[in-house]
Amino acid sequence: MILLPAKLSRYLIALSLACALAPAFANMGVEEAASVTEPNFIEGQKALEAKDYNKALAALKKALDVDRNNPDVHNYLGYSYRNLGDYDSAFKHYNQALVLSPGHKAAHEYIGEAYLMKNDLAKAEEHLNRLRALCMTGCSEMSLLKEKIDDYKKKKS
Repeated sequence: MILLPAKLSRYLIALSLACALAPAFANMGVEEAASVTEPNFIEGQKALEAKDYNKALAALKKALDVDRNNPDVHNYLGYSYRNLGDYDSAFKHYNQALVLSPGHKAAHEYIGEAYLMKNDLAKAEEHLNRLRALCMTGCSEMSLLKEKIDDYKKKKS
């Protein structure tokens, strides 16, 4: 048996515990992957890229009929509705995406942007704070929402 100094021994125990628990925490806060094979979902994504929000809505509603529990479908529906000015429907779908996947970073970013469009800075900052907790080392969604919030504040001052 090898005797180690107390600090090194505690360090090795902590390291072993962290390695043992890592798989359990690996997917916490990570977006769920969308079905890339579902044709309506793919059509909706293409329509969003083309900024054809009505076409995106039609396709994504069909994708929702196939999988009502896909947070990415709800997130994209929220995005489509927001860009068409239907904020009530947008919030409904963003919130459903977050119920299904609380760590869905894009949904936090997009709902934060929607709150800014409704002049609700406090709610936008809530989602920025959630992104900060999810993206401890930073992520594009957090950076983009922070930039939008900063721009919003500049315009209001």
